Amino acid sequence: MDKRLYNICLLGLSFMFLFAAYQTIGNIEETLLKSVQSDYPSFTGDGYTSLSISYFVFALGNWISPSIVNYTGCKIAMIIGAICYTMFLVSFLWLSSFLLYLMSAVQGFGAAIIWTGQGTYLTLNSDSFTMSRNTGVFWSLSNISMILGNTFVSLALHDKDDFDESTRKFIYIVLIVVSVLGTLLFLLLRSPVNSDGTVNERVETISSIQEIKNTMSLFLTKEMRLLNITFFFTGLHLSFYASVYSSSIGFTKRMGSNSKQLVGLSGILIGVGEILGGLIFSVLGQKTVVNNTNSKGLSHSAVIALGFMVNIVAYGLIFINLPNDSPFGDTTANAFINPNPHLAIFCSFLLGFGDSCFNTQLYNIIGLRYSENSAPPTALFNFMQSIAAAVSFYYSNYFGIYIQIILLMVSLTMATLSFFKVEESTDKRYYEEL
Repeated sequence: MDKRLYNICLLGLSFMFLFAAYQTIGNIEETLLKSVQSDYPSFTGDGYTSLSISYFVFALGNWISPSIVNYTGCKIAMIIGAICYTMFLVSFLWLSSFLLYLMSAVQGFGAAIIWTGQGTYLTLNSDSFTMSRNTGVFWSLSNISMILGNTFVSLALHDKDDFDESTRKFIYIVLIVVSVLGTLLFLLLRSPVNSDGTVNERVETISSIQEIKNTMSLFLTKEMRLLNITFFFTGLHLSFYASVYSSSIGFTKRMGSNSKQLVGLSGILIGVGEILGGLIFSVLGQKTVVNNTNSKGLSHSAVIALGFMVNIVAYGLIFINLPNDSPFGDTTANAFINPNPHLAIFCSFLLGFGDSCFNTQLYNIIGLRYSENSAPPTALFNFMQSIAAAVSFYYSNYFGIYIQIILLMVSLTMATLSFFKVEESTDKRYYEEL
C-alpha cells in the first residue's frame, strides 16, 4: 500500500470509531431523550433542539475553521475536533438541559474544525488521478461507523420496548469508550505526502482576516453560488436521515411492538447504503472525470442523476408509509398505507445510497477544482450543509413528515439542476481553452 492510501485508510478508520459513537447518539437522541423525560419529567432537553444548536454552531465555526487549520495543521485540528465530540458524549452521563445544549455547541465547534481538517488532509494526500478513489475509500470506511454503532444499539434494545435507565447508561459508557479510541487514532496520522512519497509541506501563510476575506470572495463566485444550492440540500437530507427518519420509525407504533429496535436497524441500513455507494464510486473512481470529454468516463453529473432518482423513490415511499405526526412522538395514526417495517428499512438503505451519490461527488469537485487551497471551499460546503441541517432540525419540532418530504423533493430538484449547471460551465471553459 502506498503512503498516501495508507494515510487515507487511517483517516477513515479514525472517523469510523469517532462517528460510530457520535452518529449513533444522533440517530437515537430524540427517542432516547423522550425516554429520559418519561422517567424524569423535570428534564426538558430535546434531541432535535440539541442537534439544531450543534449544526448552527458548526455553520458559524466554518468561517474561522480554515484559519485554525492553517495555524495548527490538519492533524492537530482534527484531534481538537475529536476531543469536542467526546466531551459531548461524556455530558450524557450527567444529563441536564443546560449541559446538553452547551456541549452541543462545543461539539458543533469541534465539527467545523475536524471536517475542514479532513477535507484539507484528503486533498493534500490526493491528486487528479486518485481523488475519486481516495474519496470513496474514506467515505466507505468512515460510514462503517453507522453499521457498528447501530448494531450495538439494536443488540442493547433486544427484547426491550424502550430505553430504560440501565440501558441508557450502558449505551453512554460504551459509546464514550469508542469515541476515546477514535480520538487516539488521530494521534497516529502521519504528515500528508506527495505522489512521489515525499512529505507534502505545503503551508499557507495567510492571516486569519485575509483567510475569511478569501472565503467570502469564493462564496460570492458564480460557481460557488450554484454549488451552495447543492450543499444546502445535502444538509436537509443529512438531518432527515441522521435523526428525523429513524426517530419517526421508532415513534410509529403500527410498525409493531419492536418499533424502537427498528431505530437501530434503520441506522444500519443507512450505513450499508452509504458504504455501498462509496465502494461503487471508488471502484469507478478512475473512470469518474471532471468533465464529459472522456467517452469512457463516468461524469459527476451521471452520479448526481442517479442520486436524484434514488432519493425521489425514497421520499415517495416514505410519504405513503409513515403517518404525518411520526416525527413528534409515539403515534398510532395510520399513513396512506398500513406502515410497513420492511418498506421503512428499505427506504433507509435508499437514503444512505442517495446521500453517498451527492457527497462523494461534491468532495471530488472540491478536491479537484480547489486543490491549491481546499480549506475555504471545504468550509463553505460544511457551512451550507450545517446551516441547512440546523434549520431542518429546528422545524422538525413543528413540521410533520409530509411537509418535510415536500421540502426535500423541492430542494433535491434545485440541487441537481444547479450541479448540472456547474458541470456545464466547466465543460464550456474546457473547450474554450482548447
